[in-house]
Amino acid sequence: MISSCKDSRVHTKLAGCVFSVFVGLAGAPVAVMAASHGTAPMGHPESSGGHHGAHYGHHAKTMGGMRLPQASLQAAASSQVAQDTVTVTLSAQMNDVSQQVVNAQLSKALDTAVASAKNQDAVKVYSGNFRVWPFTDEDGKVTRWQGRAELILESKDFPAASELAASLGDQLSITNIAFSVSPESRAKAEEVLLEEAAAAFRKRADAFAVAFGFQSYSIKELNLGGAGVEYAPAPRMMAMAADKASVPLEGNTETVTVSVQGTIYLQRENK
Repeated sequence: MISSCKDSRVHTKLAGCVFSVFVGLAGAPVAVMAASHGTAPMGHPESSGGHHGAHYGHHAKTMGGMRLPQASLQAAASSQVAQDTVTVTLSAQMNDVSQQVVNAQLSKALDTAVASAKNQDAVKVYSGNFRVWPFTDEDGKVTRWQGRAELILESKDFPAASELAASLGDQLSITNIAFSVSPESRAKAEEVLLEEAAAAFRKRADAFAVAFGFQSYSIKELNLGGAGVEYAPAPRMMAMAADKASVPLEGNTETVTVSVQGTIYLQRENK
């Protein structure tokens, strides 16, 4: 698209006027800006709309008296990583007319479960939520108290976590199961993905420079990002947990992504 010099996306000098062109690369929006030396004085720094726009202002890099055009690009690399950590939430619920009795029963249930879990070195055990709340009648008078306390089991050893959760079934019920990628496994995967994303960014920058008649580019700035998609527990597992049965644990995979966003200067060889 070519428009009048009022547009501020991609600039090039033609017959004394600044024209604008919007460019897309590989389906992703990319903006480029350039200004020819000797044109009318530039005002405030301009920027393209959108997260991936390019921009320049009074402090733009110059070469031979010419302001270098800039381009904002993005590249990413992803991989499927096995979820190697399971987190099992167990809970106890008590109901009584006395708040003190509910507190005492919940504390006893947790203490008993923790004492049993200490024999399992492969599983990390720690307390979760502990809550006690009242029930009232139509007149606002407290008639009884109910409480709920949680115990969390976390481990990379799925069989050990399953056996421990089943052994605690007399004191606590399994209420939730979740899988995740451990920080160590995520860091290892991201280290590999960073190299792939960087290579993809360089390849895209090279292609972009050649497509617009430039011989090289230099990097102005880079930003890194990453994300993971969490896996939700299957309803089948929740149903088995409700029966206090031994739960066969099997994690899924998680998508780990590393992205590189950056701005480059487009350069021509000096003649």
